[in-house]
Amino acid sequence: MGKEFLTLEAFEEAAEKVREVILDTKLIYSDYFSAVAGRGNKVFLKPENMQRTGAYKIRGAYYRISTLTDEERSRGVITASAGNHAQGVAYAAKKYGVKAVIVMPTTTPLIKVNRTKALGAKVILFGDIYDEACDKAVELAKSEGYTFVHPFDDEGVATGQGSIAWEIFKEQPLTDMILVPVGGGGLACGVSTLTKAMHPDTKVIAVEPQGAACLKASLDAGSIVSLPEVSTIADGTAVKTPGTRIFPYLKENVDEVLTVPDEDLVAAFLDMVENHKMVVENSGLLTVAALKQLDCSNKKIVCILSGGNMDVITMSSVVQQGLIQRDRIFTVSVLLPDKPGELQKVAGIIAKESGNVIKLEHNQFVSTNRSAAVELRITLEAFGSDHKAKILKKLEETGYKPKIVRTTL
Repeated sequence: MGKEFLTLEAFEEAAEKVREVILDTKLIYSDYFSAVAGRGNKVFLKPENMQRTGAYKIRGAYYRISTLTDEERSRGVITASAGNHAQGVAYAAKKYGVKAVIVMPTTTPLIKVNRTKALGAKVILFGDIYDEACDKAVELAKSEGYTFVHPFDDEGVATGQGSIAWEIFKEQPLTDMILVPVGGGGLACGVSTLTKAMHPDTKVIAVEPQGAACLKASLDAGSIVSLPEVSTIADGTAVKTPGTRIFPYLKENVDEVLTVPDEDLVAAFLDMVENHKMVVENSGLLTVAALKQLDCSNKKIVCILSGGNMDVITMSSVVQQGLIQRDRIFTVSVLLPDKPGELQKVAGIIAKESGNVIKLEHNQFVSTNRSAAVELRITLEAFGSDHKAKILKKLEETGYKPKIVRTTL
């Protein structure tokens, strides 16, 4: 008979075992996100974005590999992942001196491929999406004899992830609510199962992207549901089907599922960077983005920030979209006569209202009658919606007819 996982004894063992490799991610109290939650709630962050390899995944990978038999380890381990789990398995395998093979989709960013290779793993690029890479990994496990370590649908992996809840309660025993991100459900399974075993009155709320809400669909149906497609910027939680083996635990122990639209993740990224100076990937931001949906008062709430592995290009795009979304950057078009001094006049109005010009575009061919009108497009930096409205009002009062156009930087 194999080892029994997802028990209090197994969670205690996992919490002790992962301490050999993890960094201590102490809870961080957040004034800002407490204000977002409102009504006297206190919000604490569990910053697994600061964890070794940049995500919580090392916990489940290391604990699971620790529970393999010598014979299973001697065959080498194989998994499929586009990012965080790949690095977790590669790191854990290296610590145990075990051969690791990682199948990654061909679309995986080069930086993630190189990081995984740098940890000593052999990387095989296959398929366009995770599901295809996973099928390939299962096929290779059968043909080559490797031991397959599933990213989330594995009770041992989920037990390792549950060490997060163990640490939360050790540091904050009176936690009323834990918000946990969900992709396939491994993290939510471990956290919710341990929480209900230790503190049954503590609520566990799973949070999914709106465009990949497979757990909500499955819980609503009462059985596993596979989404026809997923579409979200939270790539780490873009999963079509929750884990079959762990689903009964999720069904029993998760109190509620909330879903978050992509635009709220964009805003949350900006809030996290500006208020906590931390880079958190979109999937890791699900929990703080869901705070405004909570209906509770005077509760101690822990938001798990699951990871911080975001490439710089994605980061710059999210920052830009966040600034536009918050009306801190906008583009306005005005028509003005093509004569000397008009540009200076418009610039003076904007300067007087403390607007900061980022870019100017002058189009003399907007009309066949150039003396009647040329178009000036001005991209501005403002303090927010009120400031933007103030600048537009002043332009109108001065005789211009400003029109907002789609902002591009």
